[in-house]
Amino acid sequence: MRKRAALAVLTAVAGLAGLAMPGAHADDNVGDLQVDGVVVNGGKNVVVDTADRTITVSVTATDPSGIWDADFSLWRGPDGSDPYYSADSVIDPDENTTPADCVASSSTTSTCSKTFTFEPDWWLTNADAGTWKVQAQVSANDGSYTDRWAYTTTRLQRHSQLTVNASPEPIAKGRTLTITGKLSRANWDTLDHRGYTNQPVKLQFRKAGTTTYTTVKTVYTSGTGTLTTTAPASEDGYWRWNFAGTSTTPAVSATGDFVDVQ
Repeated sequence: MRKRAALAVLTAVAGLAGLAMPGAHADDNVGDLQVDGVVVNGGKNVVVDTADRTITVSVTATDPSGIWDADFSLWRGPDGSDPYYSADSVIDPDENTTPADCVASSSTTSTCSKTFTFEPDWWLTNADAGTWKVQAQVSANDGSYTDRWAYTTTRLQRHSQLTVNASPEPIAKGRTLTITGKLSRANWDTLDHRGYTNQPVKLQFRKAGTTTYTTVKTVYTSGTGTLTTTAPASEDGYWRWNFAGTSTTPAVSATGDFVDVQ
């Protein structure tokens, strides 16, 4: 069970029992264990569509006695706060009670990994998109350990899509093209895709026989995520929309639409 659900129960029980929940945390380190790095999803943002998405979080660590185990959590909250104090701020890895998958590269160094599955049809909501802190705890065979609540951060993002259509095709030189499209993204609350509204999107053109797109203008999406503008047809080439992305939504480019200018 993820701490997102479990902690809500824990907080309620603590209140009934008169127990004090911690309000602050401190990183902890015992012994000479050294963490070389924590990597989330291979160093890429975590982009989730409307289906489940599983990613890996790993830590590489070194200790003279060798590495025994590791654990992780993703959490949100102010710097210096204790993630376990907020019932809705922590996501645990899959099968959190089981040991991590640790692969030794030497007698002293190992890389330990666990998986996280993001499930829009169960608990993931649109409000979860954004930046998450990554907690890592590593233990050595001799009892040494390290526990850091914000070793790094990762972005959890809603999958984006972008379409384009330039018409009419073919078109006479000097006539006006109409370029339309739509920017949409995964809606984890409704398990479909909805238009991303009031977002700046660049209209770009690439001349036939070249490899580089040039920005022609910037257009904002409508209240339904649609895009429409016009441009003069001067030469054969490809038209596309390009979106730079936000903290909650990844960058995306439409596949270029070729227009034959006669």
